[in-house]
Amino acid sequence: MPLAAYRRALPLLRIPFSVYLMPVFWFGLSALRQPFGGWRAAAVFGVLHLLAYPASNGYNSYYDRDEGSIGGLRQPPTVSRELLHLVWLFDALAVLGAGLLSLAFGGMVAVYLLVSKAYSYEGIRLKKYPLLSTAVVVVFQGAYTFLMTQVGVGAGPAGVLAPDNLLLALVSSLFLCGSYPLTQVYQHAEDARRGDRTLSLRLGIRGTFVFAGAALATGAAVLVAAYLGRREPAHAVIFLLATGPVVVLFLRWARAVWQNESAADFDHTMRMNQVSSLCLSAAFLLMLLWQRW
Repeated sequence: MPLAAYRRALPLLRIPFSVYLMPVFWFGLSALRQPFGGWRAAAVFGVLHLLAYPASNGYNSYYDRDEGSIGGLRQPPTVSRELLHLVWLFDALAVLGAGLLSLAFGGMVAVYLLVSKAYSYEGIRLKKYPLLSTAVVVVFQGAYTFLMTQVGVGAGPAGVLAPDNLLLALVSSLFLCGSYPLTQVYQHAEDARRGDRTLSLRLGIRGTFVFAGAALATGAAVLVAAYLGRREPAHAVIFLLATGPVVVLFLRWARAVWQNESAADFDHTMRMNQVSSLCLSAAFLLMLLWQRW
């Protein structure tokens, strides 16, 4: 039955996994000093997390055809043509929904989706190139999404392009630069089989943890400095307290990997994603509530 085939393909959109990208959304909102409507923020959240990100996930799955665990799915179903149909549907709904909010937001969502296609499409497949693919991911899932969120809720050019706001956008890319290789660390065999020379594969398992730790520490230092420069010391304190559990978990995981590299597995990676996403989202949401009070 056709409907049954679509139901089987739907999990490959990995909609729950898209929630792990929430911190950039909340970060972008918390950085705004001008008011915005709650309904617009909810609409932007829906466009990005329920439509655009799942469309990108599904397209990536269609061309990767993973046989092992992938982000959010321990045992992914077999890829079918119906998955591509769902991707096109979610693409169209994302651009349409974004365009109804504003033409600028609609254009930015369309560019995001096109870049995500270039990342996976077999005729281009940026994923084959470790440095280029990393640069694309950290820019478009970091700074670009940070600014896209702000444009979506109606922020004007003066606020979006303010130097201190652009510095915070840079921080979001630094965090992605640290976290992105960690999402690849358990897929070395699968990536090598497909010929994808990912950054994590090039760095090796231990090298991935060293690189990630350095990038995340740099991002945290720049963020605290940026908050102090914006005269928002409370935000710096909230961030440091909220990310304490993330630091502890990362160090424990790194220690386990140093003792036995098999600890760089799917379960540890998903746990790291979950904890870091929840802690960072809670921190930025608290900052947003703090300044609205």
